[in-house]
Formats: sequence, C-alpha cells, structure tokens
Amino acid sequence: MDDLVVIGAGPYGLSIAAHAAAAGLGVRVVGRPMASWRDHMPEGMYLKSEPWSSNLSAPGGRHTLAEYCATRGLTAEHGSPLPIATFSAYGLWFARHAGLPEVEEDTVTEVTPYGDGFLVHTAGGPPRPARTVALAVGVMPFTRYPRALRDLPPGHCSHSTGHSDLSRFAGREVAVLGAGQAALETAALLAEAGARPCLVARRSRLNWNTVPQPLERPLLRALRDPHSGLGTGWRSWVWSELPWAVRRLPAPTRERIAATALGPAGAWWLRERFERRVPTLLGHRLHRAVPVAGGRTRLGLTTAAGESVVLDTAHVIAATGFAPDLARLELLDAGLRAALATVGDGGTPELSPGFESSWPGLFFAGLLTAPSFGPSMRFVHGAGFTAGRLVKGVLGRLGARGPLTGTTDGAGPDRAAAGQPNTYLR
Repeated sequence: MDDLVVIGAGPYGLSIAAHAAAAGLGVRVVGRPMASWRDHMPEGMYLKSEPWSSNLSAPGGRHTLAEYCATRGLTAEHGSPLPIATFSAYGLWFARHAGLPEVEEDTVTEVTPYGDGFLVHTAGGPPRPARTVALAVGVMPFTRYPRALRDLPPGHCSHSTGHSDLSRFAGREVAVLGAGQAALETAALLAEAGARPCLVARRSRLNWNTVPQPLERPLLRALRDPHSGLGTGWRSWVWSELPWAVRRLPAPTRERIAATALGPAGAWWLRERFERRVPTLLGHRLHRAVPVAGGRTRLGLTTAAGESVVLDTAHVIAATGFAPDLARLELLDAGLRAALATVGDGGTPELSPGFESSWPGLFFAGLLTAPSFGPSMRFVHGAGFTAGRLVKGVLGRLGARGPLTGTTDGAGPDRAAAGQPNTYLR
C-alpha cells in the first residue's frame, strides 16, 4: 500500500514527489512527465516567467533550472526568455535526478474511497490502494471555451492548448480569441508559420509587461519595487512569497484575488513580433458562432458601442484560459467530490494549511488551490511552497492514522476491486 500517490507529473507533481521521497514516504507518481509543456504548447514558445523563478522544488534547493542549463552550456539568465522546449527538458532531467521514483506513464481513471484511504484505478493495470492521494493534475482538465463556440461542429474551433505544431494553419485565416500571453504568442507564432491570424479580444487595449528591472539595484529602488517570483512590486511580492497569509483572508477576498490578480498581459519580448504581423479587433465581444460553407466559421461580434461586426474565418482558436472547477475533475469519485467542502461558489476545494481537503488524506495542488492560497498557485513558482507544505500535511495525516502494519490477508487491491471492505490495519 502506497503512503502517497501523486496524480500528475508536471512541475507540481514532480516537486511533491521529490519532497515525499526525501521524507521517506512510499510514493508513487502516475502521469506523463511535463505533459502540458511537451504536448500542448507549440514549438517556438518561450517561458514567460524569469528562469530564476521557474525552478521545480527539491529539498535543499537542489536540481534548479540554472543547474540544468549550466551542465549543457545553455543560458538561464534574468531578462532572457527561455524556450519552452528547454524547460520541458529540465523537468524530465529533474524527474531522473531529484530522487523520486520512476514516473509511471499511465492514466488515472478513477480515485475512490477505500477504507480510510483510497483506491487508485489506472488504464494500464489493476487498482492499487493508497493511504493518501495528491491531485496535481495541472490545467488541462479545466480548459475554458466561450459559450458561443460550444455548439460548433468538430474541426471549426480548438483551444490554444490543442496545438503542438501550428504549421498546419499555413495560408489559412485563424481568429485567435483572448488577450493574455497564450493568445498573443499563439497569434504571433501563427503569423510566423505563414498563417493569417487576427486577434479578437473584449478588452479595448492590450496590456504588455515592461522590461524587467535588473536584479542588482540601489537599495531604495529595490525596497520601493521588490522583485518576486511573480514580478516586481509589493503586491506581486505578497502573492509570490506569502501564500500562507492569503489563505487566512476571508473566502470572498481570496476568490476575488485569485480571479483578478495578475490579469492578462503579454511578455515584453513578444510585443514587437506581435504588433508587426498580427491585426487586432479590440473591444469586440463574441456573441455568436456558426458554421458556414467550405468548413469555415462565421463569428458575430459586438463592439463596445453596440455595433455588429461579422468575421468569417477558416478556424477559431480559443486562447481563453482555464476555469478551475471540481465538477470537471471526473477522475475523482462523484460521491467523494460532492462531499468536499468548497470555497465560495463550490468550484474549488477548501484546504488546510497543508493543502488537505475536508476528506482526510485527499490533497490538492496547482490551479484548484489558487482560491485558497492565491495567484502563485497558477504558476510554476508556486510549486516550491506547495511541495513542502503538502508533504508536511501528508506526514501529519499518516502520523494521525498510526503506522502501517500490513494486511490481514494480502488481498488488498483485488478485494477492493470486488467492493470488499478495506483489510489494511492502522
């Protein structure tokens, strides 16, 4: 019986596993390592965050991105954007060198209650019991589409995470919806791949990050505008460095912070590439989308002044982000999911200081935890805080249950699959 099963092998899952293994826990990691970065981002994308704030987390601060790059003659410097491909390779290197067990590249199909623990079902093998489970599933279960696109036939629209290669759109018109980094960079890459993109956004103007200030600055300037893992300024510093303090705020305040802090903006290094090649329709709200002849899509847009605009395009890419919602986490047993205490409108779990949900032994990491711990949980930088605190929470939960002494008959998973009571002793 595993002490901890980590579901997901992105930056959060790998970091949690490294801390758990170092703490002596029997940990199992299930998922495709760095899947979102390897499979759902097109070639040519760059990491928006600074390299020094994009480390996966291992005890003692070892196995950093800078360490990986230094061994390969690569650059990981402040103010120099890093290719997504390099970051993905770093994650795979971390998985091999940070002391965690070999990642099982399998798909978890269901997590069900099993005695005072859980049964983890996978597509590739029999179910196995676990004393605790950490869900670090990333963002892919939570892709957000505008309502107007949801009834389009297959092939007419896609999410920005659905493309690892944009060359298939060469010579075609593509409407890109959104105003954040994903939308802006996708549109720029489409243009550079020979497509004819047009950016459509509700915002009347695009926001662009400024060139980062030097790390070494005069003391007064550094105090006035401190660096943090989420950017410069005291507000960003609080979100970045004090997630525990955010959790102590009233739930409505936490929800508002998670929804509005660090809003859509493009990276400074992308602006010239974008503005040189991508036309825009700003201040346009999508209200209708219908298929038309030739496999094309007709978008009905409304301006802020109430004027109607029609845009015909060969394809629509929704770079409209993610909506964390427990209801979409279908791998979690429906009864268990319904029993969880939630924040505000019920879309995300209420969590303890150790990232444990109201169901004992069930932990969460990543996007679903932002309404509890703040906006840093939307970024790689949050993995360090999460991994240490979550593993402490697991140790506390296992300590509360007492040592695992074995089973009464050794039948564990097979009996559980047949619906029999848990035979594991505490």
